[in-house]
Amino acid sequence: RHRLPNQHAKRVPLLCAYRDRPRPRRAARARANRSRHHTHATMGESNASATVPAQCSSLRKGHFVVMKGHPCKVVSMSTSKTGKHGHAKVNLVGIDIFTDKKYEDIVPSTHNVECPIVNHVEYTLVDIGDDDFMSLMSETSEMKEDLKLPDGELGEQMRAAFDDGKELLVRVTTAMGIEKAMSFKEGGK
Repeated sequence: RHRLPNQHAKRVPLLCAYRDRPRPRRAARARANRSRHHTHATMGESNASATVPAQCSSLRKGHFVVMKGHPCKVVSMSTSKTGKHGHAKVNLVGIDIFTDKKYEDIVPSTHNVECPIVNHVEYTLVDIGDDDFMSLMSETSEMKEDLKLPDGELGEQMRAAFDDGKELLVRVTTAMGIEKAMSFKEGGK
């Protein structure tokens, strides 16, 4: 009998360290290596650098977390047990630190969540303009004039105390590119 060349023979894939699976073709290996070794930071939003990642299971009541794009303070959290093939889930309830709006989220406990970097700075109130913009002075004598008087009762109390001639210290909270005067107290240097 005449034997045919090997061109019609069934191709046997080369087995390797892929757990008895056929070794991927060269292009697939190159793609896998590129994605494994190439790490890059993506800035999904302009305020993405104002956050840090943290594992969801490490959060506690009182910590800050980004929920649906808003910086929130965690007011309650509960953990559910794992399912047959799933992860334990963490049910987070948070309040927006600027608007006091309530947000809820359910996240697997092993996943990372974004935590905002929150800063609190006290300024001395120098003046309140007719357009409700405050002139504030930092401890290093730098002026800040781009912050508006808060709306509602807090703003009315601040204006009344300032009009009475009292020296006020205004506490400004900053997170994710948002600044807001959150409270004030009497005092001076």
